[in-house]
Amino acid sequence: MKRVLVSAVLFGFAASLSTVSGQQLPMIRSEGSAQQLIVQGKPFLILGGELGNSSAGTAAQADVILPKLANLHFNTVLMPVAWDQIEPAEGHFDFSIPDHWIDVARQQHLHLVFLWFGSWKNAFSEYAPAWVLSDTKRFPRAVSAEGLPLEILSPLGEETVRADSRAFAALMRHLRERDAQQQTVLMVQVENEVGYLGVGGRDRSDAANRLFRQQVPRELMDYLQSHAAQISPELAAHVNGAGHTWQEVFGEAADEIFMAWEYGLFVNQVAKAGKAEYSLPMYMNAQLPAEFEQGGEYPSGGPHPAFQAVYRAAAPSIDFYSPDIYWPNFGYWVNRYKGAGNPVFVPEARLDRSPWNALYAYGEARGFGFSPFDVDSISSEGTRQSEAAGIADLYGKLSSMSGHILRAQSAGKIRGLVLHESSPRPSQTVSLGGFLFRATLSRSWPAKQLLTPDGGMMVIESAPNEFLVVGSGLTVTFLRDPDIDQQMAGIASIEQVSDAGGGWVTERRLNGDQSDQGRELLMDAHKFQVYRVRLFAYTPH
Repeated sequence: MKRVLVSAVLFGFAASLSTVSGQQLPMIRSEGSAQQLIVQGKPFLILGGELGNSSAGTAAQADVILPKLANLHFNTVLMPVAWDQIEPAEGHFDFSIPDHWIDVARQQHLHLVFLWFGSWKNAFSEYAPAWVLSDTKRFPRAVSAEGLPLEILSPLGEETVRADSRAFAALMRHLRERDAQQQTVLMVQVENEVGYLGVGGRDRSDAANRLFRQQVPRELMDYLQSHAAQISPELAAHVNGAGHTWQEVFGEAADEIFMAWEYGLFVNQVAKAGKAEYSLPMYMNAQLPAEFEQGGEYPSGGPHPAFQAVYRAAAPSIDFYSPDIYWPNFGYWVNRYKGAGNPVFVPEARLDRSPWNALYAYGEARGFGFSPFDVDSISSEGTRQSEAAGIADLYGKLSSMSGHILRAQSAGKIRGLVLHESSPRPSQTVSLGGFLFRATLSRSWPAKQLLTPDGGMMVIESAPNEFLVVGSGLTVTFLRDPDIDQQMAGIASIEQVSDAGGGWVTERRLNGDQSDQGRELLMDAHKFQVYRVRLFAYTPH
């Protein structure tokens, strides 16, 4: 197979179009200090949820799932669209299922993000059509270190990338014809958690072995040299400019970097073909390694932050990269991707931690979207009921605050923090608008027993000395920022407020025991609320 990297300049004119039939397409745009999703000319905040893998395989499922999620205050649903579902026989396409989901989403005033389960989903290839999987000569499999074929399509298959690209282009062409005016579908994820699973972390097929023994492509070396200041410390530590082959240049990281390059080339062709038909924002997600895991134990060669520069070189058609975060260190992974230049969008996260992680993503990281996984499994009974109550409660509050959040993100007037019982420190502090907001988990009085294992908040500076605080489970004290002056901070008022459609309405004015005699904000320990806090600074005598 001839390996060619097409320059971003040569995508084709269609891939750079920002309008279709006079309609401005969704796009990612820098707005002040944030990167935001622009929908029909305005910033849009995704209050998202991703469906389980088997929840969008029929049209009828939409009739049950989407109304339920709309009622839970989701505004965007991430849903799989499988290759075998739309092209069951080669060259014969059937879009009836995604079409029905679009229709129901419009009825429920929801947006969708399509997840293209093409050649790979979680590294495996079970969503490819049977006519692909049954023809291993035309569509070769990756080979293990033991020389055995795997249930994974090789990214080096010339016919595989051609067929995947053709199917994806057909989907995007149909989506343009069906949805360009309404823009129900906002973005598309290309493939899902790609990478090689197996000992050694690399495809050992004959084609892969031949390429691995050759010189590293000049395009990749030139990119790494010209972007030396932006590449990750992990990648920089493995680049030997005097080497020639993959092993000589990248040493012990050669297997994973080789796979990242090959997956990047493959996905670039798929995304490029789709963008030529309908240039929606396209991103890739990644399954993140657990502590001490080696490449091959997690999908080796996926767009992880350590080697993401390889994807930047190989796949210029991809707009950004996003982490699927199931590990406890949520903030670390968000900031790794943000630090690599990506807008903050989390397409998958743990449902049980979702309210707290959402507050961090929107507030501290200034993200445009957050999406817990398996939201269609939420039921009216058992543990899923409490998980639903948390994210639905928060999304209900945030839906009325979207405009405030987006403006504050752009202006740099927003912060967020999260505390857990297991946090290494008992308190956290953020600075905003000349004041410090110091938070601890809520405790009872006078016994001082912990009322909740989790708490979090997002703080917006809505006016000078005035702040909107949304959160739960925290006690917040206010201090004057010593970097501003040496004054003291005082509380003028604390109100629990709600948005009645025309502005904030005061539900309760908190004072006395409800504000620790005017000294602290005592949040509800179990429900999310919006508080308007007015502070003042004074000089003690």
